[in-house]
Amino acid sequence: MEVELTEETTQVSVIIPCFNEEATIERTLNALLQQTFAASFMEVFIIDGLSTDATREVIANWSQQHPELQLQVLDNPARQIPHALNLGIAAATAPIILRMDAHAIPAKDYVARCVAHIQAGRADNVGGQWEVQSSVETVAGRAIAIAAGHPLGSGGASYRSGGEAAEVDTVPYGCFRAETLRRVGAYDESLLANEDYELNVRIRQSGGVVYFDPEIRCVYFSRPTYARLWQQYNNYGYWKARMARRYPSTLRVRQLMPPVLVLVFALSLYASLMAGVFLHPLGILLLPCILLGYAAALCVGMQLRGPRVPIELQLGVLRAIVCMHLAWGSGFLKGCLFAPRYSSSV
Repeated sequence: MEVELTEETTQVSVIIPCFNEEATIERTLNALLQQTFAASFMEVFIIDGLSTDATREVIANWSQQHPELQLQVLDNPARQIPHALNLGIAAATAPIILRMDAHAIPAKDYVARCVAHIQAGRADNVGGQWEVQSSVETVAGRAIAIAAGHPLGSGGASYRSGGEAAEVDTVPYGCFRAETLRRVGAYDESLLANEDYELNVRIRQSGGVVYFDPEIRCVYFSRPTYARLWQQYNNYGYWKARMARRYPSTLRVRQLMPPVLVLVFALSLYASLMAGVFLHPLGILLLPCILLGYAAALCVGMQLRGPRVPIELQLGVLRAIVCMHLAWGSGFLKGCLFAPRYSSSV
């Protein structure tokens, strides 16, 4: 969607939670400095969870070389993202607040497009699309990046797999008017994941609009290994379950598929171990697992076919998608069965 990128007329506070990001933080800062939105209209807060690597040194050296960008580092001893974001919001002085991450690279017109939507009154929170890239040049890293942007891996989220400009449930990161955050409250610090989605629920419940524009683009680096991918999605599922206990209406049918798959797989395995797949009535439950795996392989294979796509990469993508679904589903079930009752800290 085309937006009118007018001359800057307002200040923007950029808040960036950070922990041990020595490998990427300089790229993020360079991307902010190269924005079409003038650096003189931005203030940047990096909220660092007391990094144990060279992150602080990298930031200090970069800031000395680029005094034109107003940059301040805040301590986040809690080492939790929602707490870091709230520290940044409390420190921000501009009427517009934009969240960014220390391992993301926004396109040159990222800030300008976000601000244009906000100033046009089109949204209370606006965001765009991730361009998912591999963080390492390995087969697993490339496969995970492809899977993260694939509809079977993204769950159909517009900001991952693309879509038309529209009002949506949530967007990554986000750009807000400061008054919106004062009106609905800041990030819920009792949620260690899904904090963006939960904030957007409150914005929409208050009558606000969350807007997605595919022309607002940002490079996002996916996890480098299947183990890290499992940890990420297991965490997502766990905290989604906790949030869904407070906001049942936010749960979508497609989000029930991974926990159902995990249950079917567990029951099928139990049946196989107890009496053999063909000798126990529960063995029939193994069939949906086989069919789902076949359908996933077929969908991925159809999209990745070609002489330049090696078979090990195709299999890696399928492995990553299965990992995402099983991890998210098991995390969701764990959140439903064993997590304490969710209580908001907003």
